[in-house]
Amino acid sequence: MTASSFDEALSRVLAHEGGYADHPADPGGATMKGVTQRVYDGWRRRRGAPARPVRLIEPGEIEAIYRRQYWEAVRADELPAGIDYCVFDAAVNSGPAQAAKWLQRALGVFADGEIGEVTLAALADADPPALVEAVCARRLAMLRGLKTYPTFGAGWMRRVGEVRAAATAMARGAASAPLARQASGGRARPADTRLSRTPEGAGGLVAGTGTLGAMVAEQADRLAPLAAYAGPLRWLFAALVLAGVGLTLHGALRRLAGEGAR
Repeated sequence: MTASSFDEALSRVLAHEGGYADHPADPGGATMKGVTQRVYDGWRRRRGAPARPVRLIEPGEIEAIYRRQYWEAVRADELPAGIDYCVFDAAVNSGPAQAAKWLQRALGVFADGEIGEVTLAALADADPPALVEAVCARRLAMLRGLKTYPTFGAGWMRRVGEVRAAATAMARGAASAPLARQASGGRARPADTRLSRTPEGAGGLVAGTGTLGAMVAEQADRLAPLAAYAGPLRWLFAALVLAGVGLTLHGALRRLAGEGAR
């Protein structure tokens, strides 16, 4: 990858992040162009600079933070075209470790959240457009399970849809459409989950069985390492996966029934 890959990816990310925000439902708190006050404080403290409001962050600081904190954290310069932007945007929204896990699960390698030699080697046999689709499907599955989805869900769905389209075009070597600047909401951290993983509201069945399958696979991937420790945990793992399938199908059928009655 070249520096121009980062420049285009960053411009697209910033278009989604918008300007200053301090939404009470956003766990990131005060944020300017996607950089939280906490991250900005740490960045300036490490450089011996006094703390100041994130509203005053300079363009050079924004670029440096994004490059170090997210782009380099997922080794984007070593990822194929399109995959670099797809994983970078996911890292900004949900953290580098979670973005790496989505990529690793889509590749079928151990999901430890660190993009290393095994992950990079697996990319050699991957189909980039299909991989973009798989990563975005897993990302959407997690987003629908967040407690803040009712507040930020519409923006997140739009953002991932635009990322998918642009990243797929990049992977195919085609020109991607320009992106209008429109903020897409708060941080989407995997720890901020709700008990029910059933998709709620508009867009819950956007991808049909593909999305339902991604939701089940996401939960299975998270629990699979525990299932190897003991026999009872294997049974618990199977029961939880089946319960997740049941809840997902139940919610889907209820919405379908409601639409048919209207």
